[in-house]
Amino acid sequence: VQLQASGGGLVQAGGSLRLSCAASGRAVSSYTMGWFRQAPGKEREFVAAITWNLGSTYYADSVKGRFTISRDNAQNTVYLQMNSLKAEDTAVYSCATSPYLVGITTTGKYDYWGQGTLVTVSS
Repeated sequence: VQLQASGGGLVQAGGSLRLSCAASGRAVSSYTMGWFRQAPGKEREFVAAITWNLGSTYYADSVKGRFTISRDNAQNTVYLQMNSLKAEDTAVYSCATSPYLVGITTTGKYDYWGQGTLVTVSS
C-alpha cells in the first residue's frame, strides 16, 4: 500500500489549499481514510476522516466548518479542501488508511501512512 500526499505550499492567512492523497494497493472506497498534521514541536494530531461504509466524515474541532474531506473512488484519491486558513494550520499534513470504523481519530488505528506535505500559512 502506498499513499502519496500532495498539494501543500505557502498561502496567506484566509486563503485556501486542496490536498490530495493518491492511494495504490488499497481502495479508498473500502477503507477509512484520514488526514493528520504535525506542527513543529508538537505531536501529530487528527484533522479529518471519511469512513468506507457510509462515507461519514469526522473533523477536529479546530478545523470544523473550514476543512472538507472527500474522496474520488474512480481516481482512488482522497482530498482535503482547506479554506479560511490560519497561521496555526501550519504543519506537515499526512494521509493514512485504516480498516476500522471506530476510534479513527487516533493514530493507532491507521496502518499505512503517506510521506506528508507541508502547508505553511503566513499571517
